[in-house]
Amino acid sequence: MSAAVITGELRRIEAQTLTVGSDHHYPEEAPARTVDVDAFEIERHPVTNAQFAAFVRATKYVTVAEQPLDPADFPGAPAENLQPGSMVFTPTPGPVDLRHLSQWWTWTPGASWRRPEGRGSSLADRADHPVVHVAHADAHAYAMWAGLALPTEVEWETAARGGLDGATYTWGDSPEEPGTRLANFWHGEFPWRADRGYGGTTPVGAFPANPYGLVDMAGNVWEWTADLYDVVDHTCCGPEDTGFVPRHVVKGGSFLCTDSYCQRYRPAARRPQPIDTGMSHVGFRCVGRSLGAGT
Repeated sequence: MSAAVITGELRRIEAQTLTVGSDHHYPEEAPARTVDVDAFEIERHPVTNAQFAAFVRATKYVTVAEQPLDPADFPGAPAENLQPGSMVFTPTPGPVDLRHLSQWWTWTPGASWRRPEGRGSSLADRADHPVVHVAHADAHAYAMWAGLALPTEVEWETAARGGLDGATYTWGDSPEEPGTRLANFWHGEFPWRADRGYGGTTPVGAFPANPYGLVDMAGNVWEWTADLYDVVDHTCCGPEDTGFVPRHVVKGGSFLCTDSYCQRYRPAARRPQPIDTGMSHVGFRCVGRSLGAGT
C-alpha cells in the first residue's frame, strides 16, 4: 500500500495573520504576538496506529523505543532499565503530591507503539487510536515517507485555533461545561481515578472537530512539531532529568491534562519533549505545503 493511500485526509488552512501565544496562562506561552502564516495543509487527525503500521510494513522501520540501548549512554542505570522500552503512564493508588510526576510515569521495558503498556499489551481494538511512543525521529521518518512534514509550532497553533483568533480553547473562550464532551483531557481525580471514558487515548474523532474540521487539536495526545524548544526550565508532563538531549515543542495537550494540574489542552500551550523520548501520550500529525493539495 502506498503512502498516498494511507496518509490522513488533508485540510487546507488559508494564509492569515493571527495572534499566537498567551499572556494569561503559563509563562512559557508569553508573549502573545501577531504572526503571518502562509497557506498549508494539515492532516485532519493525528496519525493512527493503522497508518503507522502501514508505514512500518512498507519500510521495515524500527522506532527508537524498539532499538537496543547502549549502556555507555546511560552510566549508572540499572541493568533492568537497559532494555528497549518507553515511558508509560501508570495511575497511582490514590492521591499524591502533584509536584513529583515520577509517581505516575514508569520506564517500561517492551513498551512501544506496538505494545503501548509494555509486554502483554497490544493494539487490539486500537487501530483508530493515535500512535504513541514515537520519538521525534520516528515522526519525521513517517512524514518523509508520506511526502509530508512535521508542522512548525505556528502552523500547528494556527490550525488548532480554527480561525477563532485569540480564543482560549479550540472551541472558544468558555471552558467545557459539566456533562459535555469537547476534548479528551482528564476528567476525574488526577492521577489516580479517571471518569469513565477518560484516562487513556480515544479513537481519533471521538470528540467534536474545531471550526476548520480538525479533530483532537485539544487533548488525546501531545503532537510533535518541527521547532526546537527555546526554554529549558519547564517539565510539567515528561521526564524531569534528560541531561543535554535536545527538546522539540509538542502541542495540544493529552488525555493527562487536567485543570487541577496541567491545563495545557489549549492552542497556546506548549511544552518541551526530549527528541529521543516517546511516551504513552505523545503522537503527531503531518502537514503539506504543496498548495494544490488538500480539500
